[in-house]
Amino acid sequence: MSSLEERDGVAAPGSSSAGMGVGAVGAAVEAVAGIAAMQEEVGIRREGPEPDPDEPPKKRVRVPDGESGKLEERLYSVLCCTVCIDLPKASVYQCSNGHLMCAGCFIHLLADSRLKEEQATCPNCRCEISKNLCCRNLAVEKAVSELPTECAYCTKQFPRSSLERHQKEDCQDRVTQCKYKRIGCPWKGPFQELPAHESECSHPTKTGTELMGILGDMDQSHRRDMQLYNSIFGLLCYEKIGFTEVQFRPYRTDDFITRLYYETPRFTVLNQTWVLKARVNDSERNPNLSCKRTLSFQLILKSKVNSALECSFLLLKGPYDDVRIKPVIHHHSFCNDANETEYVPLPISDSVECNKLLAAKNINLRLFIFQVQK
Repeated sequence: MSSLEERDGVAAPGSSSAGMGVGAVGAAVEAVAGIAAMQEEVGIRREGPEPDPDEPPKKRVRVPDGESGKLEERLYSVLCCTVCIDLPKASVYQCSNGHLMCAGCFIHLLADSRLKEEQATCPNCRCEISKNLCCRNLAVEKAVSELPTECAYCTKQFPRSSLERHQKEDCQDRVTQCKYKRIGCPWKGPFQELPAHESECSHPTKTGTELMGILGDMDQSHRRDMQLYNSIFGLLCYEKIGFTEVQFRPYRTDDFITRLYYETPRFTVLNQTWVLKARVNDSERNPNLSCKRTLSFQLILKSKVNSALECSFLLLKGPYDDVRIKPVIHHHSFCNDANETEYVPLPISDSVECNKLLAAKNINLRLFIFQVQK
């Protein structure tokens, strides 16, 4: 077993357009210049003397839809991701030859290469890609944010940069809920119909008995959410508490078909020596073929103890990572005959977060251990 390279950062170019492909820049500039020329032509046509109010109305001058549509299609084809063939929604990365990849596809390619123990390559030109070799293309990100797109609710056209705000705050057709949903109203509908519904909603007139039943269900859900926080506050009252930063490093098994697993160097907490191990999809044979990816881990006590060591432990995200982990408290009684916990799931939100961890050179987390006093 040999340790792989340590984690590296995302390279940020000094100039956002320096790494852009020559073809992409030329086509984008030509298309933008064409749009500006058409807008100038329309402005010239509309200029002139003040119209006579007695004259009959004249027909409006319109730009042919075909020309504008062709320009947009050309921009879409130039700026789309080479993997999913769709316009990027967030960050845009490029290989050394200028081929573009959206952030999701880029991370997925790096995660697949880690699982298959191969060097990640650009799907277009097959040059090597990594977080050091690739950089963000800010010029393309800006160009994509200005392209028009259709609102899913009102079907009007908006720049991509302002679409999210429009759909959340301004669109009159966006889906919204009744303000009495907390007392059981299930209504969902267009925002413009909300005032009419709330004026006729029957839930404010419910009897006290009906409302008590609804509030009881809400209290039960709230108690489940608070149970974790109360447990953590209780653990913080323990006399012996230890925590440390842990770094999971990738390794390969010695089997004929090697499998990826992670292990931390030995570390000391509460005057005991420990090790953490992690595996992908519970050591599934080909996790790279699965769309759903998970990580599970176990805590191992390496020191010899004279008596049972009862502990509670949990993993949280490290101080320099942006992975989202929902803390879960685990309990185990360690002794010389039972020095390993069972593999328990790492509580990350979804497969996207798992791909982020797999794409990194190392996984950095923070471990807390609480020793239960007898």
